[in-house]
Amino acid sequence: MRVLMMTSPVSTHFAPLVPLAWALRAAGHEVLVAAQPDVVPTAHAAGLSAVSIAREFGIEQHMKNRLADGKRTRESVPRSKPSEYGDFGLVWVGQTKYVTPMYLSFARAFRPDLIVSDPFEYSALIVGGVLGVPVVHHRWGVDELTGPARAAVREPLRELCAEHGLDGLPDPDLLVDPCPPTLQVPGAEPGVPMRCVPYNGSAVLPGWRQAEIEQYGRGPIPGRRVVVSMGGRVLLLNGVPFVRRLLWAFDAMPGVEVLATVEDRYRDELGALPANVRLIDPTPLDLFLDSADVVVHHGGAGTTMTATAYGLPQLVLPQLADQFGHGDRIAACGAGIVLDSVADQDDPDLLRESLAALLEEPRYGKAAGELRAEMRGMPAPAAVARDLAGLASRAKGEF
Repeated sequence: MRVLMMTSPVSTHFAPLVPLAWALRAAGHEVLVAAQPDVVPTAHAAGLSAVSIAREFGIEQHMKNRLADGKRTRESVPRSKPSEYGDFGLVWVGQTKYVTPMYLSFARAFRPDLIVSDPFEYSALIVGGVLGVPVVHHRWGVDELTGPARAAVREPLRELCAEHGLDGLPDPDLLVDPCPPTLQVPGAEPGVPMRCVPYNGSAVLPGWRQAEIEQYGRGPIPGRRVVVSMGGRVLLLNGVPFVRRLLWAFDAMPGVEVLATVEDRYRDELGALPANVRLIDPTPLDLFLDSADVVVHHGGAGTTMTATAYGLPQLVLPQLADQFGHGDRIAACGAGIVLDSVADQDDPDLLRESLAALLEEPRYGKAAGELRAEMRGMPAPAAVARDLAGLASRAKGEF
């Protein structure tokens, strides 16, 4: 089977698809990633072949354009109401119109048997519809946005679809869902469950973690450890003052060691920090999260799902988009606390109270462990890869 994986031009939109790509490759299928230049390095780092199509999109600049002067994302962009979820699809209408002819031209030559994409790459639906090839959408995690978003783009993309002989934007033939059902948004479109295998990029095991493993083995280390990982864009998008306040909230928490992933270029600006805070280079979380007791993060799908896979209580400080949904659902399941307002996120006393509760109250760890067990009980990517091969065979009339 020949599989074309397509993705919207955001590296974090593609990363959750990597374990399924590996499973398809391991099953003997040919896999090629078709993406704009923004995502090609991520595919290469994952050991996948890719073709670069169209020009760079530049999501960071698009996000910077939405910021008020000197304000971080959460201060500049209000939380969307459910009636506004469709707007997240409209963001990609222009990009879809731009890339679809190029993707379609390549796909006609490549002749895929199956297309797999993230839910915001609407060109995949058009390419699949034109070529008569099944299209699978792969969710990232908690998903309250992509159903309303796909509904919202139908009318703006109607003319483009008609130009290619389609009555309208097709729906995906299948949704793959790596989110445990208990954690998923109630009423979300049903999907085929697939166990989340955390992929946070590739790296050489840092020396400090190697030393810990040699001394203590894999798993918890003595004392209490909190990992702070605010993703790759919070600091970039005027977030340094916010992260500084967050890290200073640990000053009055003796006995708690903090590991915060921070790129070197931001460290001088962060300035002096409490003695119990250690800054480390951005490192794949799956290399050291098993040593932690609590994770503090921005609600990104990758971080949320990885922390869930490790059964850890979470303090979620969402900044935009689906990050709020991840925080809401983690809190609703009892596996963590979400602080979603600017005032709450900037309140050091509330941050300390929330962290102390997550560290001391057993109910959070119990709920987090239950989510981990539920996730582990979901079908492995290898099983889903077999199902997708069957889907492609049925579409070709092979039984």
